[in-house]
Parts: sequence; C-alpha cells; structure tokens
Amino acid sequence: MTYQESSILITGASQGIGRSISIAFAAATDRPLLLLARNLENLNETKQLCEQAGAKQVAVLACDATDEEAMKSLELPDGIAHPGTLINNAGSFLYKAVTDTTNSEFQNQIDINLFTAVNTVNRFLPTLREMDRSLIINICSVGSLRGLADSGAYASAKHALLGYTRSLRDELQITNVGVTAINLGQTHSTSWDESSMSPERLINPTDVAKILVTLASLSPRSLVEEIIIQPQHGRVEPM
Repeated sequence: MTYQESSILITGASQGIGRSISIAFAAATDRPLLLLARNLENLNETKQLCEQAGAKQVAVLACDATDEEAMKSLELPDGIAHPGTLINNAGSFLYKAVTDTTNSEFQNQIDINLFTAVNTVNRFLPTLREMDRSLIINICSVGSLRGLADSGAYASAKHALLGYTRSLRDELQITNVGVTAINLGQTHSTSWDESSMSPERLINPTDVAKILVTLASLSPRSLVEEIIIQPQHGRVEPM
C-alpha cells in the first residue's frame, strides 16, 4: 500500500481541536479518515461534519487509547485502508498547581497526554514501516518546552510526550516513517468552555488544522521535525 492509498487516523477526534483537524482533512483530501475517541456519539457528529465537508470515506473507532490492551486488539472496519498518517491529538489539560496535584491526577495526565500516543503508535507502526512513506504527528505543547506553575502535571506529561516524539524521530529516521512534534500554544477548545477568556485571544483550531494538512502533503524528501504555534499576543492566564 502506498501513502496516498492509506487512511488518516486522528485521535481525540470527537470534539475541539481533533474535530477541526478531521474536518480540514475531509475538505482537503480524498484519503479515508479514521476518527478515534472514547465518545461514540460525539465521534458520529464529527463523522457527519466530515462527510458534509467532502470526505469520501469516514469510519469511527470508539476506543480508550489509554488502554494498552484495547489498542492492541483494535480492529479496523472492513474496507478501510490502514493509516499512513497518525495524528496523535488526544489530550487533557489540568489547571492545577503541581504541589496540589494528587498522584491519581498526575497519572491521569500522563495516561491521556503520553500513553494515548504511545499505544496508537505501537498498534500501527508495523504497517507504517511497510509503506513507501508514512507520517506520525504528535500534538505536544509549549508546555513541553517549559514548566507551567499553574498546570505542572500537564506540563510534565507534555514534556514526556515531546521526549518520546524526539526519540521516535531519531529511531525512525533511517526508515520511511516521518515524525513531527507540534508544540501548540493555547488554542480555543473545550478546555476553555468554563473560562471567560475571549476566543480571540487564543489560537484558532482551524489554523492548526491547516498546518497539519500542509505537513501531511509534503514530498517524502522533506519533513518538519518540530514546530511552535503561539497566540499572536502570547500566553494568556487561564480564567
């Protein structure tokens, strides 16, 4: 199977940034889409929006990507090509000082922000290696690059994700599998639903989606290893 014949898998596709990414790919490519998240109802809503945007083939996978065994046994729907592009977008933000964070909360941040990507890559990497080219995009954070006093467990988990992404890139650069880290600043999503912050202060998720579509369309001779996306006026304090 070639890269152009393969599908695009997006985790955390049921809402927010993942939904925007899914819709953008639906409008930009004829490749099949695989939408993965835990909430089946929301996934089906995203599927409908993708079809309205022009997607030829969309399938949903209701699965908890933090569950290693569930991901190992995950079966693709009949008639859907294996993914040649993985977009590991699933994540969770905890607005809490690290000194006030319980071990359980810390573990949850690591599970969602790190192991969803690890489990997804482990499930599909054998097939990715067999293609003429393939691409893994991990949605990291500017919190991967610095400590955050108001969300330390989140920053710690995203540091781990960036370290994993860089290590994966180093390991796979002798193959046809590309690996990209997106260090994303504060982006308008469901994480901000209870905030009084104006969306105009935050990154537009549609802009993020446009960048990912471009990255996935580069020739096999080129790879963006890492990119930082920030709000125009810099970081804002959560409210």
